[in-house]
Amino acid sequence: MPGETAGAPFDLDEVLRALAHPDRRRFVSACMAKARAAGDLAELSALSLATVSEHLKVLRKSGLLVLDKQGRFWFYRTDVAVLERAEAALRGLRD
Repeated sequence: MPGETAGAPFDLDEVLRALAHPDRRRFVSACMAKARAAGDLAELSALSLATVSEHLKVLRKSGLLVLDKQGRFWFYRTDVAVLERAEAALRGLRD
C-alpha cells in the first residue's frame, strides 16, 4: 500500500472533485507541511472518524494524498506533483 497512488494516471476531473469539499481541502493542506495520521486529520474537522476515512479514500484515489508506512504507523502526505499538474492544467485553459 505505500505509495499506492504512485504512477496512477492523472485525472483532472477526479482531482477537482476531490478538492470540491472544504474538509478534503483542509486535509490536503495539513498534509503538505508534514505527514499526518488519520486521527490527527479527524481532529481538524467536526466529522466522524468513519466519514474522515471516506474523505481520505477519495483523496488517495485522486492521487492528492499518499499513504506511507513509518514503522508500525500509517501516515498521509500530500503529493505536491498532483497539485502542480492540476494547477498547470487549469492555467492551460486560458491558452
